[in-house]
Amino acid sequence: MSFFSNLFNKRRNQLRKVAEDLDMDFYELGKYGLLDYLADYKLFSVGRRKKIENLMINVDKNSGLDIRIFDYRYVIGGGNSTRVFKQTVFYLHSEALLLPQFLLKPEHFFHKVGKFLGMPEDINFEEFPEFSKQYLLKGKEEDAVRSAFNEEVLHFFTIEKNWSLEGRNHTLLFYRKGKRHQTETIKDFHNKGMLIYDMLTNEKGFSGFGEFV
Repeated sequence: MSFFSNLFNKRRNQLRKVAEDLDMDFYELGKYGLLDYLADYKLFSVGRRKKIENLMINVDKNSGLDIRIFDYRYVIGGGNSTRVFKQTVFYLHSEALLLPQFLLKPEHFFHKVGKFLGMPEDINFEEFPEFSKQYLLKGKEEDAVRSAFNEEVLHFFTIEKNWSLEGRNHTLLFYRKGKRHQTETIKDFHNKGMLIYDMLTNEKGFSGFGEFV
């Protein structure tokens, strides 16, 4: 068995144990239809040779809460310019969510140049200048997006940098593009995802940075 196969199997076995600790079912590969369901989300709309693996699932039939954490990889380019992107994704579906369609991602220099050249501007919050400096937020229903991004959410992402967040109707995706989390950080990643869900549904009040730093 090759060195990379050993690493791959080691991660899989470690994630299987993490899934057990989180009371989640574990599947080596993504369940049928998941990639098709996610195809319209930004992360899943680009690239080829797309693959979901190391899938953890917790579905509460009473509440309808569907939580999934998985590794996702895709390829862009070809030949010498081929690039492989790998990231760990937190997925949540709940009837308690009713989100406008939006995309939040880190803002970079080229985004600022695009604004100068007349590209559509992102949604900024004057009372949270650091958030607006760090992130690009887009959504067709601006008023609805502003309503969803309450103070709790804005505080969180002011402190937590370089994340991406996608929302639409009852579904939420949370990830760092190109970042596959180490197995020892998956529980913290899960907790952050659940905290965002709580804040978006106003199930938990904001009570200080210590809860998520």
